[in-house]
Amino acid sequence: MRYTKTILAGACLFTGLASMNWAAEKTLYARLGGKKSISAVVDEFVGRVAADNRINGFFKATASDPKRLAKFKKNLVDQICETSGGPCKYKGKDMKTAHAGMGVGEGDFNALVEDLVGALDKFNVGATEKDQLLGALGPMKKDIVEK
Repeated sequence: MRYTKTILAGACLFTGLASMNWAAEKTLYARLGGKKSISAVVDEFVGRVAADNRINGFFKATASDPKRLAKFKKNLVDQICETSGGPCKYKGKDMKTAHAGMGVGEGDFNALVEDLVGALDKFNVGATEKDQLLGALGPMKKDIVEK
């Protein structure tokens, strides 16, 4: 009888383990392709913003200074990396402080999002990943838009 209970318990445990999804859901960071892929998207995104006459005025000082531009890109990569579940740590300013006094409006924010979506589309980022990333970044809007 003791062996029967042990075998029965072992069978239940095995059945439970066998039904588990061992290929657990990858983080958004992993599904985006990691830091290298995020860096490529950021480079494309920054280029799109620089060419976007609706909003490039907000970035003139950054775009004209190579050191400042490199720091901006690094911070943006780290922010997306961290937000998507990657190992990076964003060390830049909080969004409210970084955008204080800039006068960013709703239309400006929407243009920025359009440029980000265009960069994600260029690299064929899946709809689910795109939606999850935009959903994770979206709450920052309240700290960026001032008017």
